[in-house]
Amino acid sequence: MKLKSLLTSIALFFAYVCFAQESATEAPKGYEYNNHFDFTLGVSSGQFSGALSWVHLHGLGKKKKFKIGYGVRFTGYSGSDLNYLTAPAKLTSGQTGPQVLFTEINPANYDTLFLSKAQVNALNAFINLQYSVSKKFDIGFNIDAVGISFGGSQTGKYMAEKRPLTMSETQEAKPTAFNALLISDNDLGTLNSELYVRYWIKNKIGIKAGLGFLFTEYTTTNKLVFDNDRWRNKTLMGMIGVTYTPFK
Repeated sequence: MKLKSLLTSIALFFAYVCFAQESATEAPKGYEYNNHFDFTLGVSSGQFSGALSWVHLHGLGKKKKFKIGYGVRFTGYSGSDLNYLTAPAKLTSGQTGPQVLFTEINPANYDTLFLSKAQVNALNAFINLQYSVSKKFDIGFNIDAVGISFGGSQTGKYMAEKRPLTMSETQEAKPTAFNALLISDNDLGTLNSELYVRYWIKNKIGIKAGLGFLFTEYTTTNKLVFDNDRWRNKTLMGMIGVTYTPFK
């Protein structure tokens, strides 16, 4: 899923260029404008998510078609029969930093924590980029930046070729508490993102559809092989939702 990080980098660069060209001649509307409240559902094989979010958008350029915004999103996720893989970039890529985006993974360092059930809740601040093709159609991308996760403890089956006989196959794990967007496998915790199109069926109500990229992460109570206790599942989901804006 390094595609998500690449899209994020391109989108943020584009937003910076557009921001530098923002017109100062048009009087801005009040803060109550361009506030969107969204409810979205995501689904993949044996996996489901629901998200509630608020985002405030700022129009850039003379026509204000390109918008950049910030908001808060609560995501609830559940899944069954899932393989959570080794998460830290120092193990998956052999290094840390932005260069991991272009580094091949090292399968020799991948171990697996199998969870028959997973349930993670995340509350994150997020960044949103959007382009209004017309008054009726928007296209956009958003991604969580920082926040917290919580959920119940799960019992998993630890599978590793180099697992010592003295190390139990049964391991307890909880959702990783802190979330942060740090580029590719440097990321921490549970992060949600969306690539979407929206159609405004009424002036204040729109429907959206697209793809959701959801990373969920668990931390085991014990440090295991390679001194690792973090485990990540990456999911691509079909996504549909509804948007309400009090002022537009």
